[in-house]
Amino acid sequence: MSKRVIILLKAFVHLLCLAPFVWLLHLYQNGSLGLLPDPVNFITHFTGDWALWTLLACLTITPVRRLHTSLGFLIRFRRMVGLYAFFYATLHLLTYVLLFSGYDIPTALAGVQSGHLSEAWTQFKLVWPRMWDDIRKRRFIQVGFAAWVILLLLAATSPSAIMRAMGGKNWQRLHWSVYLAAWLGVTHFWWMVKPGVMSPLRVTIVLDVLLLARMGYWVMKKIKARRNLAA
Repeated sequence: MSKRVIILLKAFVHLLCLAPFVWLLHLYQNGSLGLLPDPVNFITHFTGDWALWTLLACLTITPVRRLHTSLGFLIRFRRMVGLYAFFYATLHLLTYVLLFSGYDIPTALAGVQSGHLSEAWTQFKLVWPRMWDDIRKRRFIQVGFAAWVILLLLAATSPSAIMRAMGGKNWQRLHWSVYLAAWLGVTHFWWMVKPGVMSPLRVTIVLDVLLLARMGYWVMKKIKARRNLAA
């Protein structure tokens, strides 16, 4: 596949990944978001849903490209899609920090605009005790934050220069934890919704299929290696 086609496809993938965020901004700008019964709850679920679906899309790239050699070019999009998963997960976290916690955004912005940059940190310190109490009491926040930390580590080590500095095997071991991040994210979803709500079922099924595909590939690889040794 030519370099020009890859560039065009990357631009298209960028647009696809940004579309949910642009749509959310559109809802805010035209006032539709404010007309919802609970705008903060909508933003929380919207960003969380897209964080999970984007992460699952990233995990889907590897098994799909193994279906045929002609699909090998898909690996070029894995890092990009993974970074967008981190982007939406960060928006999801910021929704809690800036909107649910009672963080005084107008005061923080006014302080920054007047040259008092520390005001943003001051407002965070005021809501931190309440946030810490939530973290200790609510297990869905604990597993959700753990998933975000893993995605942060993966995003920070995604550049090629860092991969070379870490060494291929060490980098690969770290990036296998993306499956743990996905599992924690799905668990966060189940623990966040009310009992009897089945909305997390779809992402759970997709993740299970991806994990089974990964395990199946690993088993086939081991069997092939043993056959080669025996030959």
